[in-house]
Amino acid sequence: MAHSLSAQKRVRQNADARARNRWRLRTMRDAVKTFRDKVAHGSVEDAATAFRETSKIVDRTAAKGVIHKNQAARRKSRMSAALKAKKNAKA
Repeated sequence: MAHSLSAQKRVRQNADARARNRWRLRTMRDAVKTFRDKVAHGSVEDAATAFRETSKIVDRTAAKGVIHKNQAARRKSRMSAALKAKKNAKA
């Protein structure tokens, strides 16, 4: 248990930051799942729209420091490859 006032404040701040970070991570993961669902079951146009929205969310999550920038790049690269595969399968 924190005794000093500054340590107590730090505990409160950490709890708030952790809640925000967990929300950002959950939002990103939900967006990626939505994108994967669109790739699997939706049209190419729906998947492309979902890719743009999800890319923004992934970039924002990395910018906030919740995930590493390389992880964001890897996720976007894999999503892009999935979208490209869907487009090529359609043609």
